[in-house]
Amino acid sequence: MQQEEVLYMFPESMRSRWKNAAKQADKLQEIRLRVNVPASVLVDNREWFVDKEGNMMDMPPHGADNKPEELELILQHLCQYSIYAFADEIRQGFLTIQGGHRVGLSGQVILEGDNRIRNLKYIRYLNIRMAHEMKGVSDPVLLYLYNEHGYVRNTLLISPPGCGKTTMLRDIIRNISDGTKYGKGMNVSVVDERSEIAGSYLGIAQNDVGIRTDVLDGCPKKEGMMMLIRAMAPQVLAVDELGNEEDIQALRMASGCGCKLIATVHGSSLREIRSKKYMRNVMEDRLFERYLVLTRKNGRCEIEGIYDGEGTRCLN
Repeated sequence: MQQEEVLYMFPESMRSRWKNAAKQADKLQEIRLRVNVPASVLVDNREWFVDKEGNMMDMPPHGADNKPEELELILQHLCQYSIYAFADEIRQGFLTIQGGHRVGLSGQVILEGDNRIRNLKYIRYLNIRMAHEMKGVSDPVLLYLYNEHGYVRNTLLISPPGCGKTTMLRDIIRNISDGTKYGKGMNVSVVDERSEIAGSYLGIAQNDVGIRTDVLDGCPKKEGMMMLIRAMAPQVLAVDELGNEEDIQALRMASGCGCKLIATVHGSSLREIRSKKYMRNVMEDRLFERYLVLTRKNGRCEIEGIYDGEGTRCLN
């Protein structure tokens, strides 16, 4: 990610404030903007506060509070001055902007009669999460994700939040799609419900997910999996963040159609995943042939281990 890419997220009148943060674009993870408090950034897992002149400091500076009209102007800029064009995304609480970066939104919810969310208004909190492609992060594990015949094994990535599971998933998809020394390139379909894997902008993937990959953006996993199986005939189906029994049922149907599966779930260990009711039967039935567990040690994310379908460790 380049410095200019960070600066272009803000209206021209505000860019001077963000020059220092933009200089660390390769390590910049988040920019948090909240009304009536100073802005903060997360750089290489360390929090800094940003004053009006763009100085970065450990403690919140006085007189650097963000005003409502400032956040409104930034939001307008991110929406290319057409908020109505992004109404569907805003209703879900996030925007995906050019470059695959994701902007989380929070404010006052407008409900419909059946308590469904119709829209957000008075958006007073923004969290700009930077997309960083890390090509090659999956290279050390690829050997374990293919069988001896060069076919992909059904694989589940297990990771606590913030440990890079989506980054790992994206790179696995790219490798499987392009082909590796362990297997030829395969047609991969991705259900990108939250626009985090491919980071699509106007329907075009901003992240490299491979030359044989098709992306269904912004669609719920259950419906998306079935749509892609019918329409795109994938050899491999990839989804992020399994969360309920409906997701699991859709995965079982996809597997029954001959698709290989790559998926992720939040968790810190195989034991924790087994404790989730919707995952217990999946593990007992050995739907997945490989479990890739990520963890955080000493502030860094790393591979805790790779396990087979029975839970036996393959890689220390």
